[in-house]
Parts: sequence; structure tokens; C-alpha cells
Amino acid sequence: MISRRRFLLGAGASLFSIKTGNLFARQNVIPLWPEMPPGGGGPSGALHINKSGSWFNIVSPSIQRFQPETPNGEAVLIAAGGGYSWIGMGREAWPVARWLNGFGYTTYVLSYRLPGEKWHAGPLAALQDAQRAIRLVRAMEGRVHALGFSAGAHLLGMAAARPGFASYPPQDKLDASAAVIDSMGLIYPVITLEEPYNHTTTHLILTGKHATPQKEAEWSIENFVTAAYPPTFLAQAEDDRVSSPQNSIIMRDACRRVGVPVEWIQISRGGHGFGLGKAGTPAAIWDRAYVSWLQSQRHQHRRRPVVTEMI
Repeated sequence: MISRRRFLLGAGASLFSIKTGNLFARQNVIPLWPEMPPGGGGPSGALHINKSGSWFNIVSPSIQRFQPETPNGEAVLIAAGGGYSWIGMGREAWPVARWLNGFGYTTYVLSYRLPGEKWHAGPLAALQDAQRAIRLVRAMEGRVHALGFSAGAHLLGMAAARPGFASYPPQDKLDASAAVIDSMGLIYPVITLEEPYNHTTTHLILTGKHATPQKEAEWSIENFVTAAYPPTFLAQAEDDRVSSPQNSIIMRDACRRVGVPVEWIQISRGGHGFGLGKAGTPAAIWDRAYVSWLQSQRHQHRRRPVVTEMI
């Protein structure tokens, strides 16, 4: 019997396909959890989609699989941003997913729970979804890369930094494995929630209005980067007023300190949330650079980390 949440997810997907034509023609939706996500709670009703294609009222977290005509055997898990208040599917995730299909990558777009939508897991809800999504994609694909934007970069970046962190009780055999990825792409990312960079919506949603320095440190990616962190690609505009460009510098330095290969693309102008970037603008350079870097990772053979953190 199909669960209520799966039915509502399907209803939302069908509604969106009517509005946008053939977007769903070569992709399918895969629920993350067998039934209720860990902890329960959450919103009710149908998925909400605004005019720009952003999602909220996430009833059933999932991954959408976009399949290329000629798969190259590798996959990219994509998480769009939105300050953990909504998910920018239309401007970030879907255009990038379809674009990467052109290079043979099977892409998976993550629809993750938003902590403010009454999930009992609170700020852990989205991280639970990210870890589960990584495990699901790895069970289906050979090599798995992750690509995040803004708050989505924070989410996948944190999941990559803590592959063995037990953010939820095991649901089935899939959860016996660590949530390990082969490379990490971080585009205009939120990395740190510590002062003086604690003004973001990501900070507010994950730590609250009166966060202690300890709580801020617990949600700052740079504090969990070890030599086992995957090779990392960073791109951010110098005029980003939402997420300070210092975030990319902090992450670059954290990777370098422990010997993690890191590529950093500095963009002169583009602000925040530019997605693929408008043709002819400085922000349009990162995508080609990312694909070239991603293709180069095929020839890199790093030993998978031994994961010990299971707390």
C-alpha cells in the first residue's frame, strides 16, 4: 500500500510537470525513507512551489533522478540553497542537473526537509536526508559526487565532513554504510556559522536567535574537515552580500591544512544565487571549470576513509 506521504509527493510532482511541460520526461522521484522520516512530525498538505520553482512545505523528502542519454557511470547529487527555508529547484538544481546530463553524469536532485516545518528532528532533519540520499545514490551508482549551492552547499558539505555521524537510528540495511562521497563542489557556500559570519538565515534556522559559540561551532563545516574529506571545488563571487566570500577562503584553508586537494574559482562579480550564471558574465565561468575539474577526478584514486565517528 502506498503511504500518504508518497501519494502527496507524487501529486506535487504531477502538478509541477503540468506547469513546466516536459521537465519530468527523463527523471523519476525516489523517496528517501520507507515511510515516515526519522523522528516524525513535519507539515501536511501538498508540496508548495512558487513562480521561480522554489519548493517548500516538503512533506516527503526525496531524490529526483535525471538520466543522460549516454551515462558515463558517475553520478552527481545536487542540493540547491534557500537558507533552509525553501529549496531553489528552478534556478539552481534543475538547470544544473540537466546541464550535467549533457556530459554523461546521472544527476540526483535532493529535496530535503526544512527544519522550520515542524519536523521533530529539528535542525538535524536536513542532515539526515542528506546522509540517506548519499547512501541511496551510492547503492545505485559507482562514483558519487556532491554539488551544493549556498545552504545546500552547507548541507552536503557537512554531510561530507561527517560521513559516519549517526544523525538517525538505522532504518534498514542501507544505513549500515557510511555516507561517503568521491568529490565535493561548493558554490557560493555557507561554510561557517561562527562570528563574524553568523548573520545568515542558515545560522538562524540551525542554531536559533541566541546561539552559543559552541552551538555555532557544531554547525561550522571547517571544524570537521580532516584528511579524509573529499577533493573539493569552490566557486564564489567577490561581491556576494549574502554569504561572505570569506566562507570559501575558510574552507580552502581548512582543506589545505590537512592536505585535501582543493580548487578555488574566484569570480569578480555575480552576487549570490547566480546558478549556472548568465552567459557573458563573470559568474558564467564556474560551470565549465567545475566539469573540467570533475572529469579530472576520474584519474585520482584516493583511498576511502576509515569512518570511526558514529555518535
